[in-house]
Amino acid sequence: MPLPTTPLLEIAVQDVESGHVAREHGADRFELCQALGVGGLTPSRGLMEHAATLGVPFRPLIRPRAGGFQYTDAEVAVMARDVEIALDCGAAGVVVGALSETGLDTATLRTLVAAAAGAPVIVHRCVDVLLGAWGAEPSEVVGQLLDLGVVGVLSSGGAARAVEGTDVIADMVAAGAGALEVIAGGGVQPGDMQQLAASGAHAVHLSAGAPAEAGPAGPGGGQDEFTTTTATGVIAARTGLDARGSLN
Repeated sequence: MPLPTTPLLEIAVQDVESGHVAREHGADRFELCQALGVGGLTPSRGLMEHAATLGVPFRPLIRPRAGGFQYTDAEVAVMARDVEIALDCGAAGVVVGALSETGLDTATLRTLVAAAAGAPVIVHRCVDVLLGAWGAEPSEVVGQLLDLGVVGVLSSGGAARAVEGTDVIADMVAAGAGALEVIAGGGVQPGDMQQLAASGAHAVHLSAGAPAEAGPAGPGGGQDEFTTTTATGVIAARTGLDARGSLN
């Protein structure tokens, strides 16, 4: 997969209106999910089919539940089927992740790569558990991803916010040597764009969101508000990223 020569703006989209706003104000790509409040879950087929009409490449997150990244065999089977459904809906790739008790769950990741049948597979921020708390070397993580047939990784460099992990992100870019797309993401604000692009990241990922109300939720509906992508946020991110220019 050819890597971009200028950093892409990737917006995390979790609802119908966010997709329209992101498209209209300069997103290059969507990561499509639902339930960003718990880190994101697999989007519905209906949302994926709608995203396919917007004319912007989208990569759905494949994550069957909230919580940690260790999965049962039944959960892995569901994830593999969700990969197939996502690609059937027109996805430009899928975003997955799984951990064992000692590192990447290579067996599960190989199953998901196989389910993708040659479509791009990106590993999400489960790698930040390795880079942060577990102290793995960026080059080691990148090498494992490439061995698995993964073409991209979303990471904050193991930090709470990607802007605090730029050195590790830069190390991952170097270790990938043009064979792995490194997407900087995690707590990103529009004002972080130039610093993250300067790390060499091939894309910068954020929701550009703010709280919105959708009427009373009632006793069974949770909170009355949800986070949705805003025009102001996308425009600010686009402007900041465009000020960076070409990657070195």
